[in-house]
Amino acid sequence: MEKLVISVTETGAVPGSDNVQTEALQRALDEVWRRGGGVVEVPAGRYLTGGLRLRSRTTLHLQAGAVLQGVRDPESYTGIAGDVLEPLPEKWLTEKCWEPFVKGVERCYDFMRKPGGRWGDAIIRAVSAEDVAITGEPGAVIDGSDCYDPKGEESYRGPHGISMHHCRGVTLRGYTIQNTGNWAHCIFDTDGIEMEKVTVLAGHDGIHCTSCSHIHIADSEFYTGDDCIAGFANTDTLVERCICNTACSGMRFGGTRVLVRDCRFFGPARYFFRGSLSLEEKINGAEAHRPHRTNMLSVFTYYADYSVDIPERPGEILIKSCTVENVDRFLHFNFSGNERWQSHRPLASIAFEDIDAAGIGMPLTAYGSADDPLELAMRRVKVSFREDVSGTAFLHTANYRKITLEDVTVSGLSDAPLIKSWSRGGQIVLHCVDCGLPKERLVEYTDEPFKCKAF
Repeated sequence: MEKLVISVTETGAVPGSDNVQTEALQRALDEVWRRGGGVVEVPAGRYLTGGLRLRSRTTLHLQAGAVLQGVRDPESYTGIAGDVLEPLPEKWLTEKCWEPFVKGVERCYDFMRKPGGRWGDAIIRAVSAEDVAITGEPGAVIDGSDCYDPKGEESYRGPHGISMHHCRGVTLRGYTIQNTGNWAHCIFDTDGIEMEKVTVLAGHDGIHCTSCSHIHIADSEFYTGDDCIAGFANTDTLVERCICNTACSGMRFGGTRVLVRDCRFFGPARYFFRGSLSLEEKINGAEAHRPHRTNMLSVFTYYADYSVDIPERPGEILIKSCTVENVDRFLHFNFSGNERWQSHRPLASIAFEDIDAAGIGMPLTAYGSADDPLELAMRRVKVSFREDVSGTAFLHTANYRKITLEDVTVSGLSDAPLIKSWSRGGQIVLHCVDCGLPKERLVEYTDEPFKCKAF
């Protein structure tokens, strides 16, 4: 049976019009869904739109030169709670908006967990949908227009680019997504995510997956204003052949069974974090370019807060065959208690293999849990520190079960030890380590207060 294909122009969408096209675009999506699924095509041209809902067995395909341009009115994205075709269950509705974190006060995360709230608004939304896809040809763009929302996260972030909750079978391929008010891709509680050949420019997080499984991100480029690939409580994740460039972290991620391979992480950032803008600049949608801070913070920062449960023990993470250039910190795992983003279940194991890292500016941090110590392995790794960095140890660590360095070359340590440890009792295995230090300077144990510059 031939697949149903409908162009948005058939339902009244007018390319290039200064009128908002949300209703005409949504009619095409709804018509395909009513008829059992198919493809909604968006021809070349610019289409102003508010929030759209993508439903099961539907592909939204942007042809070459098609631009979905989000409007800058945040109220234009809030319609999903009133959707009559597929009403959301009462348990998924919430009036909660983002509230600032207050130390010592238990936080309610309904604003984030429940898809029927304002925080989950997006240009394209999918909730409880199966076999959905967003695809694009070269030159296809989804543009969030840096929408400002005073009721949004941090009192300025607007809708996400693409937001999905409780879905199965998601394909994201071929388009550019840019200038999103919040994360470019916000995906929660979803099984089966295929992202391929997607480019993310500016905005906030490139893709943020939480409580998801079977994630595959390939051949994509992230030049983001916040973390490139983020999220936690995920299982079975493969990231390969991607480019990560940001003023935050290449990966701020937590999960179980995670493989990252053949990727490039490099700084300085093309775009900086939009939180650095003035209020006036945020309101007016100013571009996030220099002169603000553009140094890239880390290749891999562990992530695990209390916004969702973490049923599986985080670990079995392998980062291999990657290159790193001009990034402040190579690894950042700090379970010492002074970073709330890393305060839930600790990371149990992580390994790095066949890594070439140049221009590193700070020590690797691997501070594990005393109750569930960390296992860290580095094999065939070459790391050079910046010339302006002196007295910097290669690794700051505590609460580890085992640390293995095998065929590791480190340059630029100056008079610092290779490893500085804030705890005793774990096993350290060094085999074929070239760092220019005498044996007695390889490991230094200290009782001084632990200090780590939190991000």
